[in-house]
Parts: sequence; structure tokens; C-alpha cells
Amino acid sequence: MPWEEVTQMSSKLEFVKLALNGSHTFSELCRRFSISRKTGYKLLNRFKELGVDGLKEQSRRPYSHPELTSSAIEEKIIALRERKPSWGCRKIRAFLLNNGETGIPAKSTITDILHRHDLIDKPTHKKLLTPQRFEHPEPNDLWQADFKGHFAMRSGRCHPLTVLDDHSRYSIGLNACDNERGKTVKAIFIELFERYGMPWRINFDNGTPWSSAHIRGFRYTELSIWLVRLGIRVSFSRIRHPQTNGKDERFHRTLKVELLKQHYFKNINDAQFHFDRWREEYNHERPHEALNMQPPSSRYRISNMKYPKTLPDIEYPDCSLIRQVNKAGNISLNNKKYFISESLNGLPVALREKADGKFDIYFMHQRIFTIKT
Repeated sequence: MPWEEVTQMSSKLEFVKLALNGSHTFSELCRRFSISRKTGYKLLNRFKELGVDGLKEQSRRPYSHPELTSSAIEEKIIALRERKPSWGCRKIRAFLLNNGETGIPAKSTITDILHRHDLIDKPTHKKLLTPQRFEHPEPNDLWQADFKGHFAMRSGRCHPLTVLDDHSRYSIGLNACDNERGKTVKAIFIELFERYGMPWRINFDNGTPWSSAHIRGFRYTELSIWLVRLGIRVSFSRIRHPQTNGKDERFHRTLKVELLKQHYFKNINDAQFHFDRWREEYNHERPHEALNMQPPSSRYRISNMKYPKTLPDIEYPDCSLIRQVNKAGNISLNNKKYFISESLNGLPVALREKADGKFDIYFMHQRIFTIKT
């Protein structure tokens, strides 16, 4: 259904931002957002003429006015700081400039304004240097996914599922879930793949539902096997090394400071409503330190890898040694049984011999296990 009521404004804004990136044909983008080309061009033209206000149903006022006085600019700085108490002078300045404001003072002046109005605390310790992180060269080279720690609501508990693009820091998905089951995550991933395409690789931590801490070391669950079947490479963080998914972990801290600490949600629907609003701001407005103070949407493009309606066939080179996994998760080799995984029940795997009697086990493109005969 086009433009669901709760996320109508955020979907419109996301559509025009991606359209302006020019990363996909206009027809394909309209199809992914379930709108007609006519509606798409109407939204795009309104945004070009009036900015964000052009996407609203009634308001048509320009975002800024050239005659704003310095006192008005100061009021905007104060209001933004009060609305976003975790934002420093750099983010405040970048946000106002990115949104077309003129006459914005230097960072030092903004700091003085915040001090003058008691809106900034004196530092209690030296600021730690932010480590330089590796990033992949293109959007959708790698997505990072994880569950943020669950929390109580007035009714039930919320398990936030986060999916982040490594290159752009674009929030692909921020979903309020009432559980962490594989079926729930799969349904969400299908929606994300249909809208944004598929990534080349997804990295997870070592928890459920994507990883199984089996005593014999096999990590892949039915969910991760399904992702491999789609042609996506699946990887896992090193055990007790959450920094492997560092950008998503950092996203979790930002989510906690800027949203979760500020609200007590009624239920899942209420949490999702606020998630959608905050995600819209994070992707399209909030200046990001690692992106030269530009928002993530400035660097994100949707993927050209389309989600297939049917799973592709499982194929291996003719020279491969093929074995089928039985219900118990075993394969047979040289009259011996070797446990692989129940998640591969009924599916063929390929064996590639190494030195010292070892065999690498592949499922499609992914090496999943090594056995010693």
C-alpha cells in the first residue's frame, strides 16, 4: 500500500532523496515505493521548489528566509540545542547550513551562545580521540545488522532490529519487533530487499537468530542459510569482539542517547512511529562526523542486486565432490558420517580437499565448515 499513514512523510522524503541521488531509474524507484511516475514527479518537483515543506499536505512556506536577523538565528540555535541536547556546536552549525540557513556564526560563537544560555556543560574529562574506522568503498558492499538490547514498554517489550550500510552509515532498517525469531527477521529483510535491493555481504554478531552457537562450531541457522541461498555473503563478528560490527554498535549508542532515553513507549506501534521519525532525521538531516558533517543520504544509493521472487538453483562446478545433508545434519564420506548442520537438511554441499586430510565444506559460494577425515 503506498504511503502508509504512520510513515507517510518519512517515505516521501526518503523517495525524493534517493531520486535526487540518481542511483536508479525513476520508474524502478517508483515501483519500489509503490507509487505512480506521475506522483513521483509531483513529489520531486514540490521538493525542488519548496524543500521539505513541499511534501506536506498543507504547508507551502519556504524553510528559511533571507531577512532573518542575528537574534532569530540565535533563537534557532537555542531551539535546536534544546530539541537535540546531545548535539554539539559542529552538528548544530552543519545542520543549519545543510538546510539553507544563512548568516550562521562560527562554531566558537555557537559555543558561546550555548554557554550564555546554560545549554552546555563543562567537560569533566578529556575527550577521547575517535578511532579511524575502515569503511567499504561503495554503498551496499556491506550491511551490518544486529538487535539493540530489548527494553520494556507500557505494554510488552521491544526488540529493536537495526540494519546499517557500512559505507554511508545509512539506516536501512530500524524496526520495533516483539521478538527475535528468525521468521520475524526474515519478513523484515524481505521488505528491505524489495525496497533497497540486496547487499553483497551482511555481517552479524554471534547471537540468534542468524548464528547458532553449536558445540561443534557451526554458526549458520536457517535464516543465514536463506541469505546465502539468495547470493549474499554472510559473515560473523569475532566472538567477544563487538567492534567488528562497530558502526552498528555506534548507531545503537546514538539511538539510545537521542531517542530511547527521551521516550517511554506505549507499545510496538508507538515505538515504530517514533523509530520512523527519528530514522528520517538520522538519514536525511543529522550531520555525521565521519561524513564531513553531511547526512548519510548524501552517500547512499539503492542496490542493483534485486531480490528474486524465487530462490536460485543450487549449482556447483562439475569437478566438485557433492554430498547431501540428511535430517540429522550429517554427510557421508569414505563410509564415515560427519556432522554439518540440521539447517542444511536436504540440501547439497560441495567438498574441496585440502592438505592433511581436511575438506572445506561449501554451500553455494560460501565456505561454511572444515572437516578432518
